[in-house]
Amino acid sequence: MHSLARVRALFPPWTNTATRAALIGAVVIGAGALVAPMLYARSPYATGQGDPVLQPIAFDHRHHVRDDGIACLYCHDGAERSPYAGIPPTERCMGCHAQVWNDSAAIAPLVQSWRSNTPIRWQRVDSLPDFVYFDHSVHIARDVACATCHGRVDEMAAVYQVAPLTMSWCLDCHRRRAPNRTTCSVCHR
Repeated sequence: MHSLARVRALFPPWTNTATRAALIGAVVIGAGALVAPMLYARSPYATGQGDPVLQPIAFDHRHHVRDDGIACLYCHDGAERSPYAGIPPTERCMGCHAQVWNDSAAIAPLVQSWRSNTPIRWQRVDSLPDFVYFDHSVHIARDVACATCHGRVDEMAAVYQVAPLTMSWCLDCHRRRAPNRTTCSVCHR
């Protein structure tokens, strides 16, 4: 007959603790692998929020909007009638700059663009994913102020993306304003 005292355990007692710790660690790592990309996609690192965008010509909105009183829709007149706000053509800028600061080195690229009839390649500041359809004219018609999405551009030396422009950010605004929404296909085409 065998006595219980003589039976030896296959694994030492500390392996139970190690197994529990390994299982808990695997669950935490697995959850982290799922949550981390979602958090990153909403972070300013991924959305570009707060990063000034360098333009081919140093354009100070503070001077043009605040000091000279030029309204957003004067330069970005597409916002009233189309999905895209648009960038003003060189001719619009030269409407003033043919008379004011026309010999300044700061606007030499603008004058060169005008003379050569070559558009300036401005860099996009606010960018949405390709699968999202956003119509500026609908928002302008509903009296959504430009600053709602673009921030106080009249206080920016170099324009940067203010809002995260994530789906949850857009949905939060729509919930607050309660617009007439029928289907998701209005924005997602």
